[in-house]
Amino acid sequence: MQTEKIIVWLKQSPRQWYKHFDSFIREKRYTRSYYDSCLYCNKLPGGEYIYLLMYVDDMLIASKSISAIDKLKKDLSFEFKMKDLGEAKKVLGIEIKRDWKSGKVSLIQKGYLKKVL
Repeated sequence: MQTEKIIVWLKQSPRQWYKHFDSFIREKRYTRSYYDSCLYCNKLPGGEYIYLLMYVDDMLIASKSISAIDKLKKDLSFEFKMKDLGEAKKVLGIEIKRDWKSGKVSLIQKGYLKKVL
């Protein structure tokens, strides 16, 4: 009987982790997207936004405000064990290329296309 309880708890652990994360991030005044429950955003005092996209246990944070990104990472690291992998180069199989001079970001799915073809 004990084994059954452990198995049920293990099946629930990702859900419990997400509930804890959702509660924590909402306390920080982030709003969960109506269209995608893994996307959170917060309007910053200057009118800009910060976005947090979560996929399983990976996060992508985007904003024009580097200080807001740093503050969010600091808050998250106090609450959760995490590792900062630095600037994103790839997310969900999509390459991220930046052209700093023009201020453009390109998303490239070359790997996916090769796989499909």
